[in-house]
Amino acid sequence: MTDTFDRAVARVRAGERIDRADATALWNEADDATLSELATLVRARFHPPDRATYLVMAIVNYTNVCVARCDYCAFYKFPGEAGTYLLSFEELVKRIDVVAGLGGQLVGFNGGFHPDLSVADYAELFRRLHAHYGERLAFYEMTIAEFMFVAKRSRVSYADAVAELRAAGVQWITGGGAEVLDDAFRLRHSPGKYKVEDFYDAQRAVLEAGLGSTGTMVIGFDESFEERLNHLDRLRSFQDERLASGGRALASFLCWTYKPYHTELGGQEVSTREYLRHLALCRIWLDNIVNLRTSVLTRNEDALLGLRYGANDFDLPTEDEVTQKAGATVSLEFEHILGTAEKLGFTPVKRGPWGAAGEFRAARE
Repeated sequence: MTDTFDRAVARVRAGERIDRADATALWNEADDATLSELATLVRARFHPPDRATYLVMAIVNYTNVCVARCDYCAFYKFPGEAGTYLLSFEELVKRIDVVAGLGGQLVGFNGGFHPDLSVADYAELFRRLHAHYGERLAFYEMTIAEFMFVAKRSRVSYADAVAELRAAGVQWITGGGAEVLDDAFRLRHSPGKYKVEDFYDAQRAVLEAGLGSTGTMVIGFDESFEERLNHLDRLRSFQDERLASGGRALASFLCWTYKPYHTELGGQEVSTREYLRHLALCRIWLDNIVNLRTSVLTRNEDALLGLRYGANDFDLPTEDEVTQKAGATVSLEFEHILGTAEKLGFTPVKRGPWGAAGEFRAARE
């Protein structure tokens, strides 16, 4: 082992922040057991070591019309193509009622870059949904990527767009659409989306307006290790900035994996081992984000192994057409999945949408 590796291990055990050289040494030289041990050590600074929280949720896709042309997406269709849809309010309520009937506590929305929708359209939709469901359900109303597109399409600033949405009852605009936040990666695969700093400008506006947001990442395309580190480095710096500001900060970080089936990009899925090692590195690196979530949606039961690699929370999803179109499978055998967590040595605790004790609310509300 190199001196850099020994230094990295010592830093983690001492509760110190690691740098890029440390992360590279851990990735290249640490065996799985060491990464698990170090990530578990960091996890225990935030959470009880034998507990894992979860909730039942769904991502409801209200439209498949999108003009972003991401080559890793099997879901989108261009305007005017056969098979396009935009759900009416009544159709959306029917979909949400199914989620609620399965015990769902949270509904996230994800559609696409629909060229005919404005900020006002979204505001009206979310106003009606909040009026209809009241406190019965919580919502993750939009992703940052969708928010950016609709603000630009409506020719309003991010601050003005988020003010209109907040007035309609919107509470969360999540970090979805981040994939790998590296400009070279985005130029290769999603040129219809936006540059990294623009992404954070939008997320900053959301948090400064008092709404909640999250950090996200997707791995398993063709990204390099350096591009992954660029994502994590910028994310950690952004969270540092938010915590220093005294305002809202990111409530959690979720990493999932690219599903390559039926996509233009194609390829093969990363192994469970690589996913777990990456989760561990995320937990060690992101020392300023309290909650790390593992992805049952894209890894199924194997995701629960992530609880041994630094994760403390997971979703039990009931649907997400975007990932299902690309090959993800959803199981409603929730008791079986929870049993897997128990066999791994964790007590699964069902939390509310914002956490059992509010721990998933953003910092310093």
